[in-house]
Amino acid sequence: MAASRVSVKHRGFTLIELMIVVAIMAILATAALPLRELMVKREKEQELRVALRQIRTAIDAYKQASDEGRITKKADESGYPPRLEELFMGVPDIKSPDKKIIYFLRRLPPDPLFVELDVAGVSATPAADTWGKRSYESPWDSPKEGDDVYDVYSRSEAIGLNGIPYREW
Repeated sequence: MAASRVSVKHRGFTLIELMIVVAIMAILATAALPLRELMVKREKEQELRVALRQIRTAIDAYKQASDEGRITKKADESGYPPRLEELFMGVPDIKSPDKKIIYFLRRLPPDPLFVELDVAGVSATPAADTWGKRSYESPWDSPKEGDDVYDVYSRSEAIGLNGIPYREW
């Protein structure tokens, strides 16, 4: 009886199989890229919403403290902060015997849609300069800076996912 010879073949991937796998992966990556861009845009929009809410709440708290007589205010002033920096640098409480400082923000968040980064990835512009500012005397439809900061808005020219320009949020 002759021993039958069993041939053992080592199977591997052929070039065509590898090319098909690479093509499928490229198609999946191409489909995922716009989804990633959409996710990044949503994250930036959420950061913008949070930052606007924080700053506007701090401006309102400053105005309330001014109306309560806790902040020095001249007769011709509106009671809103003269600069955004007042919100995190603090102002003296004139009703406090120790002249304690009132802080309205821990830090001023930059506009996430208008931040310009330098080579090291650090913002080259101070956070207060990234925001558009509207004074109390300025009309709502054409905001202008003035003697106080009544409101802030994004200086970005882009339009949000909801179809409204960021500067109108």
